[in-house]
Amino acid sequence: MKIAMWSGPRNLSTALMYAFAARGDCAVSDEPFYAAYLQATGIDHPMRSGIIASQPTDPAEVAARCAGPNPEGQPHWYQKHMTMHMIPAFDRGFLRSLTNVFLLRHPARVIASYAKKREAPTLADIGFLQQAQLFDQVADMTGSAPPVISAEAIRANPGQALTRLCATLGLPFTDRMLHWPAGPKPYDGVWAPHWYNAVHRSSGFEDPEGPLPDLPGEYQRLVDQALAAHDRLAAHAI
Repeated sequence: MKIAMWSGPRNLSTALMYAFAARGDCAVSDEPFYAAYLQATGIDHPMRSGIIASQPTDPAEVAARCAGPNPEGQPHWYQKHMTMHMIPAFDRGFLRSLTNVFLLRHPARVIASYAKKREAPTLADIGFLQQAQLFDQVADMTGSAPPVISAEAIRANPGQALTRLCATLGLPFTDRMLHWPAGPKPYDGVWAPHWYNAVHRSSGFEDPEGPLPDLPGEYQRLVDQALAAHDRLAAHAI
C-alpha cells in the first residue's frame, strides 16, 4: 500500500510520519515535491537552495517515483505530502496509484505555529484551499470522499485515533505507532533543522491542545478565509 497523507504545514504531519515509520513495516518519505515546488514557483523558503539540491525538481519524475515500487522492499509506504506543493501545473494523475488521506488542523493553530517559523504567512502558504481542491479531485477519481483525520483527534487520544485510521486503511494497528526515539531521523528532509525542533524533542504525541490562540487582526483574517475549506473537510473526519 502507498499512503499519501495530504496536509498543510504545522499539522502534526511530521509526528504522524514518525508514527508510521515506527511500525516497522512501512517506508516513509518526507515531502517529496518540496524541491519541485520551490523550483517551479521561485518562492523563497528557509533553506531553499539546500532543499532544491536535495531532491529531484522535475515533478513528473517525483510523481513517477511516488507511484513506483515501495522503498526498501517494505509492504507499505507512507508519503508525507504538503498540499501547497501540488501547484496547478503539476499533473496529478499519479494520485490514482495512491491511497490518499487528508490530515486537518484548525487554521488558527496552524497560523500561530507557522508564524513562529516564517513571518507573514499568506493563504497560499497554509494550504487549506489547495487541500480542499485535492480532496475534491481525489473524490472525483475514486467516486467517494477520501478519509480525513484531524490533528486534534490524534492528540486527544492517539491510540484511538490511529486505530480508526489504520482500520480505514485496512492496516492492523500497533502500539509501536505511539512512540519513537527523540532526535533527528535519517528520513527527515534537509529542512528539518529549521522546522522540526519541537518534534525532535518528542518521543510520542503531545497532550491535547488548549483553547484556540488569540491572533492579531491580519492573522485572524487568514483564519476566516481558511475556515470554510477546513470545515468542509472536517465533516468527513473519521
